[in-house]
Amino acid sequence: MALMAVAEALQRVLAQALALPTETVPLNEALGRVLTDDVIALRTQPPAAVSAMDGYAVRASDVGNAPVTLRLVGEVAAGHPFAGEVAAGQAARIFTGGMMPIGSDTVVIQELTARDGNMVTIQKPTAKGRNVRDQGIDFSKDKILLAKGRRLTDRDLMLAAAMNHPKLSVHRRPKVAVLGTGDELVAPGATPGPGEIVYSNGFALSALARSEGAEVSDLGIARDRVEDIAAVVRRARDSGADILVTSGGASVGEHDLVQKALATEGLNLSFWRVALRPGRPMMHGRLGAMQVLGLPGNPVSSYVCAFLFLVPLIRQLCGRADVERVPDAARLGRDLPANDERAD
Repeated sequence: MALMAVAEALQRVLAQALALPTETVPLNEALGRVLTDDVIALRTQPPAAVSAMDGYAVRASDVGNAPVTLRLVGEVAAGHPFAGEVAAGQAARIFTGGMMPIGSDTVVIQELTARDGNMVTIQKPTAKGRNVRDQGIDFSKDKILLAKGRRLTDRDLMLAAAMNHPKLSVHRRPKVAVLGTGDELVAPGATPGPGEIVYSNGFALSALARSEGAEVSDLGIARDRVEDIAAVVRRARDSGADILVTSGGASVGEHDLVQKALATEGLNLSFWRVALRPGRPMMHGRLGAMQVLGLPGNPVSSYVCAFLFLVPLIRQLCGRADVERVPDAARLGRDLPANDERAD
């Protein structure tokens, strides 16, 4: 099979990857999930004009020529509005978050005042509207504030809560199963024997998948026997994995048995070998509803292939609007030669 261009390979990986079904989750479980619908504000924030500072609610027309002494007619705290009205020559004690009383339009901070019983002296002028958060300054009811396809951040959850949404509709998380293959592999912490190496690929692949919002199951290490690999493949399929990621055994050697094992389980091969350096032995196919990505065993090759193919696949299954990762910008330290038949 000829080498396939990276762009065409990615197109094939994503071709039949439909966004996963919708589920509704509480806000505390929505971090990193992807919205299935636009989220509309159910209320206006703030619902009324409120004080931004501790001080006195006044009429601006009364304090334009301060110093001036006003009579106190009430007190306002957050959650405790003043039922009366601030008329000319009057003021109301107000605390941060308190709703502006009828008749008032300005808050004079307490540092610019002196109180004596039920009278307060405003020592310096304060402009109209100062220290007041107007109704709707944050957002208005019925406005779309979070768009479909957005992956939710911590700040998004705060905004959704302020919009009065206790739950959100999101796509189900993709289930990713990660399998390492090779007789030479031992787990971290073991003492490698002659010819053995410590298995590391699966930890990066699992972490990368989780960082993109997937649920990950670690299938461990399968030995270089077709029947052993096939047995683990069946476990992944029976568990309902959306993606099986294998590492190692994808090349052309006599001990590279992953493709043979997958074929015994009915793999519908999409491509094998990509015009990519590193990552040439990359493989993709489907086992029923389960997508299979066969990555090389070399750690760098494995990670590069996961970055280029696994990440967009997870994002598309999640329903994200930004499927392909935007590369990080870097300044080259030297000239690079042009690509040959393989993209570097």
